[in-house]
Amino acid sequence: MSYLRTFLPWIVFAAVPSGDWQWGALAALLVAAGLIAREKRSGTGFDALVIESGSAVFFAVLAAVAFADPHSGVHDYSAALSSATLAVIAGLSLAVGRPFTLGIAKRTTPRELWTLKPFVRTNVVITAVWTAAFALTAVVLAALDHSGHAHSTPATLVQIAGFAAPMLFTVRYVAHVQAQAQAAGQVAR
Repeated sequence: MSYLRTFLPWIVFAAVPSGDWQWGALAALLVAAGLIAREKRSGTGFDALVIESGSAVFFAVLAAVAFADPHSGVHDYSAALSSATLAVIAGLSLAVGRPFTLGIAKRTTPRELWTLKPFVRTNVVITAVWTAAFALTAVVLAALDHSGHAHSTPATLVQIAGFAAPMLFTVRYVAHVQAQAQAAGQVAR
């Protein structure tokens, strides 16, 4: 559930009709800012708000561009730019050794596991999959945008798959890692 909350600004932006992209960008910015404020009030660290923080910056810039020129060419590539931005944010989190999923996972994982190598490695793998999915989604959307299908059913399906596939992987991979850890614990006894 926390992944849905993390990506809520992007979902909001995607749900607003493309003709109103400036309002979609503004709504996404407000949602991102609201999520950050809510999480900070509850004591969440910025390590758990990597995507939300990057989202706020992206949608602030996008809203400024969209309101300045609602007919900007950026509009046609906004979906590809969104996925590319997420790929950059996720990739940078890996590059600095702080995979964005680590902060999300800490919300539901006991503190004593946070520094263990398997926990960190699991989040590196998950973040790498999200990064690859975002990058692939950006490339496919850019190709669709370039061919004049920016706001088409195939583009929508690509966007959905770009979130659904890594989310499904995350759920299954975490279950697999937990089952392996449980089996190893049983063998050790």
